[in-house]
Amino acid sequence: MSDKYSIDSHKLILHPTRVSKWYEAGSDWEKLKKIYPIYVEISPYGGCNHRCTFCALDYMGYENIGLEFDVLKDTLSDMAKNGVKSVMFAGEGEPLLFKDLDLIVEHCSQVGIDTSLTTNFVPSNKKAVQRFVENCSWIKVSLNAGTPKTYAEVHQTKEIDFERVMQNLKNALEYRKENNLKCTIGVQMLLLPENKDEAIILAKKCKELGVDYLVIKPYSQHLSSETTKYENIDYSKMMDIQEEVEAVSDENFNVIFRANTMKKYVEKKQPYDKCHSTPFFWGYIAADGKVFGCSAYLGKDEFCYGNIYENSFSEIWEGEKRENSYNYIQNELDIKNCRVNCRMDEVNRYLWRLKNPQDHDNFI
Repeated sequence: MSDKYSIDSHKLILHPTRVSKWYEAGSDWEKLKKIYPIYVEISPYGGCNHRCTFCALDYMGYENIGLEFDVLKDTLSDMAKNGVKSVMFAGEGEPLLFKDLDLIVEHCSQVGIDTSLTTNFVPSNKKAVQRFVENCSWIKVSLNAGTPKTYAEVHQTKEIDFERVMQNLKNALEYRKENNLKCTIGVQMLLLPENKDEAIILAKKCKELGVDYLVIKPYSQHLSSETTKYENIDYSKMMDIQEEVEAVSDENFNVIFRANTMKKYVEKKQPYDKCHSTPFFWGYIAADGKVFGCSAYLGKDEFCYGNIYENSFSEIWEGEKRENSYNYIQNELDIKNCRVNCRMDEVNRYLWRLKNPQDHDNFI
């Protein structure tokens, strides 16, 4: 089955106007500073109800802090006015622990921002689930096992949470069908030695439930993570399950086995020597209000542009700190030390190719 949503590649090629402005700006910061992100990830809440064994953002401390409702709402309005097209609510904590997130998502729809939600889908109620389905472009549930026992071990929670997730998925799917809504509802599984043998079980359960897709993706060691359990994981020994799980796919259900990303994780090579995506095409707002340009360097001053409690998003994005970050990335950052398979890896491969023309490119 094809990767309909380009989950294992990138979609920047579908935004030629924004890319063209970046390309034509060259190194002119007065032009570059006006290039706003297409996509922003927001962490509305820092705390989490789980302690997953693979959590990349454990070093953030799971602080029980959340963004102020009105500040977040105003920030989203500002982002919309300046060309931000999409937002994913996820981050260092569980986004559904943020009170009235469903109302925030509704506001995004009103100002013209496409929204999505990545969640463990445990702390929610039927009414909130319905509003998410009404307003989100997609919902992706982190569900990292096929049985309650293994789920509890990987998520470090109680087995009953597995059934809560299944029920919330069922409620969401039923509401979508009853109201003829378009929200795509998928499940994501991080492939680990502990859950490898349950990938096929999860695939069959997802298909039976009626979800749209199951993504099976590799682990990637975060630079600051306190978790080192999986840093030497060998995906070359797990590729044999690809054919079996993909065979579960049909015209209504798609298993996306991220083989391309797994192969890159094994190779640990980058065909580019600079990060061109940062600080341009995507951004991150942390639960304390700080705005960053790279999720691999959350908490690092070199990648922090400001705080939405102190300045508007547009002031932050066009501000001096972001210019300083741009200069640091261009002149000092050694990407050999960056996270393997970072969020912008495929985008960087594309942008690097644009910046480095080759013979015969004009023979289209």
